[in-house]
Amino acid sequence: MRIERAINNNVVLVLDDQTKEEYVLMGKGIGFAGKCGESIPATDPRIEKRFRLDDPGEMVQYHSLLGDMEPEVIRISEEIIGLITASFGELVNRKIYFALPSHIQFVVYRLRNGMEIVNPFLYETKMCYKDEYEIAKRAAELVANAFHIRVPEEEVGFLTYHVHSAVSNVPVGQIVKFTNLINELIEQIEERRGIRISRESIDYIRLITHLRYSVERISQDKRVHNPLVAALPQQMPEAYALAEELSQLVHGYIGKPVSEDEIGFLAIHLYRLFEVFQAPGQAGS
Repeated sequence: MRIERAINNNVVLVLDDQTKEEYVLMGKGIGFAGKCGESIPATDPRIEKRFRLDDPGEMVQYHSLLGDMEPEVIRISEEIIGLITASFGELVNRKIYFALPSHIQFVVYRLRNGMEIVNPFLYETKMCYKDEYEIAKRAAELVANAFHIRVPEEEVGFLTYHVHSAVSNVPVGQIVKFTNLINELIEQIEERRGIRISRESIDYIRLITHLRYSVERISQDKRVHNPLVAALPQQMPEAYALAEELSQLVHGYIGKPVSEDEIGFLAIHLYRLFEVFQAPGQAGS
């Protein structure tokens, strides 16, 4: 392999002499004093990670991105990706190698220029992706220290999406869309029943957790079996009717029908929630 470009001390773009395919190599010191055309053996002990973006367009995008990128942004992105792999293992979505630095570059620009970052779904994000949120907090500290800026909690929420995307292979835009959907589902439940579910309550945590995994299953065409589904419309008619309404909202967002089994599980969660609010002295807290 021969160096096409040394991005920084720890990242190089190389061209495989045999396959003529481009790779990104990462490893401590692998780019130090590296010159274009210099040979790097595949067995070089400095190589810690090697990956290739299968889509040629993505590699072009990666080239373009790196050309406009502050070296410190790339370095911080490497550190954050290291945190993710240390916590979750091997990454599923390698697009984070250009999606994350691009995002950080944009965020640093906005914060340096005093632009506000707004995240209307921050609380839902914290509840849906707790482990990813903890990594995102550490990532925000790295960004803040490197660029001497204050990174607000709203941005931690957006970094959470990138962390989850890296380990789930779900595009960031889709994660944002799902979080918006979950928020709307909860608002619809509250409006239909005339209730307010405390965001600190165990009932809220149970509901939002179920909705998150249900939405992910539906989007990925994963089936579940609910042996009670046939009896549920008679046993809990109000909860089942609301679950059917909500399933239409999910269908509209995702573009995929919701199975009766999923509707049944949602109805069970709603029925339990209704019981909480019917109990004396209870207000979803």
